[in-house]
Order: sequence, then structure tokens, then C-alpha cells
Amino acid sequence: MARAILFDSTQCVGCKACEEACATKWGNPYDEKVAAEERVSSHKLTAVRTFGEHYSRKLCMHCLEPSCASVCPVGALEKTALGPVVYDESKCMGCRYCMVACPFQVPSYEWDSRLPRVKKCDGCFERQSKGQPTACTEACPTGATICGDREELIAEARKRIAENPGQYYNHIYGLEEVGGTSVLMLSAVPFEQIGMPGGLPKDALPERTWAVLSHIPDVAGLGAVLLGGVYWITHRRDEVAKAERAEASKEKENVR
Repeated sequence: MARAILFDSTQCVGCKACEEACATKWGNPYDEKVAAEERVSSHKLTAVRTFGEHYSRKLCMHCLEPSCASVCPVGALEKTALGPVVYDESKCMGCRYCMVACPFQVPSYEWDSRLPRVKKCDGCFERQSKGQPTACTEACPTGATICGDREELIAEARKRIAENPGQYYNHIYGLEEVGGTSVLMLSAVPFEQIGMPGGLPKDALPERTWAVLSHIPDVAGLGAVLLGGVYWITHRRDEVAKAERAEASKEKENVR
């Protein structure tokens, strides 16, 4: 039975109890300064974001066919049958390809650590394996975040839209995006207005990669594409790193 999370933005009050519960679960610091950061990072694996009168959550979407796992050359990331995408830091070699491949820009890197690791939400895999809810679900006081069987949550989301069509934007985010995700979302407005990427393909991204490679007839051609891909990913990785540093610097300036 595949598990999932349903986040209903219309029920979120921005209390950030989910953030604090997640920080406690991971042993990460949590204070007013961290609470004010509306982005995920190596010390904040989920973030409540404010868009006018609407709230949204940023966390790993746990794609049904995750591109992060497909590009990992050492198998440090794995999609489990239960649903969560888990990370084995003992296998990670720090290439950060997962950061580039993620369509939701979720995996974060410990830039300031001497022995850096990639950090991301693991869907509380151990808790869910024992039949327990995720830490963020357990902490949510309004029921904006719930977890359970993915098919049952899809049915619940459809029911809410059908019963209150004026309250919801008629779409379940994560139902089909990039082949589907294990985090589903509901909103009163188009999802781009609460910070979610729009225009994502419905087919899984790893399928697109192999669809292209399957049309390359010889090893030389494949090698050229792979080398070109490595070159692009390396430079894209540097761009992502610069963007993260710039965003962190901007937040520090705002705090001052």
C-alpha cells in the first residue's frame, strides 16, 4: 500500500507547527530566525510559505518515479514501495546531480559543513513503516496536512473539490505532474500563485531521459550525449549553488 501526504492550502493557517515538528524529528535547530526562512535548506526540510492570504508548503514531493534517484550514480537515493524517497548518506559522493535533476528544487546541500551531505525530507519513512503518521501530519492543528493511502487521499481530494467547487481550484497538484507524486496538494488558486512549478510534463522525467537515449544508435553517440550531459549538469550545479548562496545572503541582509 503506497502512502502519501495531502496538503490542503485552504485549511492552512500558517502556524508552522509542521516546521517545528520536522525540525524536532531531525534534531535541527528551530527558533524565530529559522521560522522566518520561507525556503527549504540543509537545516530546514519543510517550509511554510506565505502568498498574500494563502499559504503553501515546500517539501520533498516524493515523486512516483523520482528523477533524483534516476540520476544518482551510486544509488544513494531510492524510491521505496511505501512511498517515500529515502537517502543513504553513506553512499553519497557529493556530486549533487540530484539537486539539478529535481523539478521542485528540493534537495539541499550542507555548504558550510566539512563533511557535507545532501539533506531532504524522507517522508518520515521509519514512522510510516511502523504505521505512524508523519511528524508534520501529527503536529498540524487544523488538518491541513494529512497522510494515508495515496488512492484514498486522491479520493478525498476529489470529494472536497466536488463538494465545495467554489472553495477549490479544480486540480489536484501531484496527481499527474512528472508522472505523479506522493505529496498531493489542494488550493483555492492556481498553484503557480502559491509557489508551485507550473507547466510540468505529465510523464515521468526518467522516462523522457531513456526515450531520448534509446534513439541513439551507437556507443560513440551515447558517449557524446553522456559527456555533454555531465558538462551541462556540472555547470548547472554551479549555477544552483550560486543561486542558493545569493538567496541565503539576501535573507541575512533582510534580517539585519
